[in-house]
Formats: sequence, structure tokens, C-alpha cells
Amino acid sequence: MFSEIRKRVKKIGKAPGTPTYTGEQRTKPPVVTVINYSLSDFYETSNTDIETCFAPDVIRKGTTWVNIEGLNDVELIKALTKRYNIHPLTVEDILNVEQRPKVEEFKNYLFITLKVLIKQEHAFTTKQVSFILGNNFLLSFQELDTTLFDNIRIKLRSKTNQTLRKEGPDYLMYRLIDTIVDDYFATLEVLGDEIEEIEENIIANPTSQSARTIYKIKREMLLVRKAIWPMRELLSHLAHAENNRISKFTMIYLRDVYDHTVQAIDSLETFREMLSSMLDVYLSSITNRMNEIMKTLTIITTIFIPITALASIYGMNFHYIPGLDWRFGYIAVLGSMGLIAFCMMLYFKYKKWI
Repeated sequence: MFSEIRKRVKKIGKAPGTPTYTGEQRTKPPVVTVINYSLSDFYETSNTDIETCFAPDVIRKGTTWVNIEGLNDVELIKALTKRYNIHPLTVEDILNVEQRPKVEEFKNYLFITLKVLIKQEHAFTTKQVSFILGNNFLLSFQELDTTLFDNIRIKLRSKTNQTLRKEGPDYLMYRLIDTIVDDYFATLEVLGDEIEEIEENIIANPTSQSARTIYKIKREMLLVRKAIWPMRELLSHLAHAENNRISKFTMIYLRDVYDHTVQAIDSLETFREMLSSMLDVYLSSITNRMNEIMKTLTIITTIFIPITALASIYGMNFHYIPGLDWRFGYIAVLGSMGLIAFCMMLYFKYKKWI
């Protein structure tokens, strides 16, 4: 939960605009994929070398989409952003993987950074994705190589008479953001299933494990909330911004993504209320269970108090105790004890204590 603070420590003492990668170091080199397309043409190449990816026969007329998977090579990121005249502060934000989702407008491009939710080892984690939107290009920087955008690539390769090939890089950016937001709902579905399961367990048999599961889900929801909530502000800015990089055609679709984000936030708030209610139900169930145990023990103790008193009297070491020499004294005492217990049980039943 405090990884953001620890990673920010890496930047202490450095000048603003200094490119510093704050994520986990990886041995695998970043992969650069360049896709150039128009309504009639399509070309794609993938390599780890910038010069190879930007050969003259690759960059043609139309829209250019450059996707980088992995941010651990700072020099590669600097070389790519220098080619497109990107501001040093933007490069710094790209490499700072704990950046809050936001949108910034510059003179020659639009910068957007947001979070992707990934399920890893029964827990959620966030990975950063950044976009730089220019007049005829889109740069995307992924902290981790995922299959999230594979469907977009397949559509670009296979169909020529589709909107994705007809429109510019702003529409491509919308489709990528829409894919990320749709993935949020898949995450919320997993959380919903976990909440339903723990709710059934709490109602049937509340245990200490139930409480631990509730707190685990609450921590996951804090992470999810941190990723989704800023998206509302980000998409609201994009859907109503007045700039020449996002067409009116694309803005309509961005407003639709904004609505989806609001729905995701509503679902998240509903889950949070459900978890709070379940925690209250768990505590109430534990309290009621303890009360039932205490009531049972109290009834047993109350029944045995007069029986113990009677046994104590006839257990005293005095010679002259009435009934000591009576032939049926033992049977009479046992019968009295049983009668007392029976009468007390009837009284408790009449009072509806049992």
C-alpha cells in the first residue's frame, strides 16, 4: 500500500525533468511496436531497436501508433520521446510508474496517464499506461507487457472498412482507453464474486477467517478505487476539452466511456457499503453467538446452584443432621435434586429463556 512513497524516494535530490524509472527492474528489454495504417494501407514492425522500427519504409502517410512494452530502458524512452519533441517533464511522468491518472495539454501533443488493473497471485496490482497524442501519431507506454491491446491490433490488421482505420489517432486512443475501462468491469466482477462468497460464509458460519477475508477485499478495493476514481476527472476533461487533437466524432465516444467509468465507480461504492455492512453483520453474529453461549452456561449454573447447596448441607461432618439415619434419605435427596432441576427448567421455559 505504501509502495508509492518508497518509489518516490528514488527521485529525492534530482532536478525536475530528470528521467528516473521508479518501477521494478526487469531483465527483459522493452519491445517497441510501430504500426502505420490508413484506410487502404497497413504496416507493422516490432523490435527492440528504435532505428529499425523507424526505418523510412515503415513511417508513411496515415496514422502511426508506437507502443512500448516495458519502461526499464530509460535511454530507449529518451530516444523515442526526443524523436517526437516531448517535454522532459512528460518523460519524467512516463517513467514515474506511481503517477496519479491525469491529462495534460502541451503545445504539440496531449499527455494522458492512467492505471491498468492486473490480477496476480490472488491479489490485484496496478500497472501504468501512458499515452501521447499528436496530430498524426499516438505513443503508448506500458509498464508491463500485457495482452490488453491485442484485440485492437487484430482489428487493425484484418479490416480495412472499419471506423478504426478511417479515423485518426484520437479515435485509436479512445479505443485503447475504452479497452482499459472495460477491463475495470472484469475486475469488479471478480470482486463481486468474492463479496458474494464471503457474505454466504458469514451468514452460514462466521469465523475469524471471514474477518480476514473482508479486510483483504477492503484493501483490494482501496487499490481499485485509487485507479478508477481519477478516471472520471480525466475523461470529463477529454470529453469536453476544446482542442484540435480530438475530433467532435471522438468526443461523443469519450463521453460514453465517461458514463461507463461513472457506472464502475457506482459499483465500487456499492461494494464498499456491502463490505461495511458485512463487517457489522460479522461482529453482530460473533456477539450473538457469545451471548448464546453465555446464556447456556448461565442456565446450567443457575440449575446447579440449589442442587450444590443441598449436596453441601448433607455433606457436612455433623453427627446430628436430620435424615442421616433414614433408610430412604439418599433416594429422597437425589429425588429432591431432580425435582428442583425439573421445576427450574419449566420456569425457564415459561419465561422463554430457553
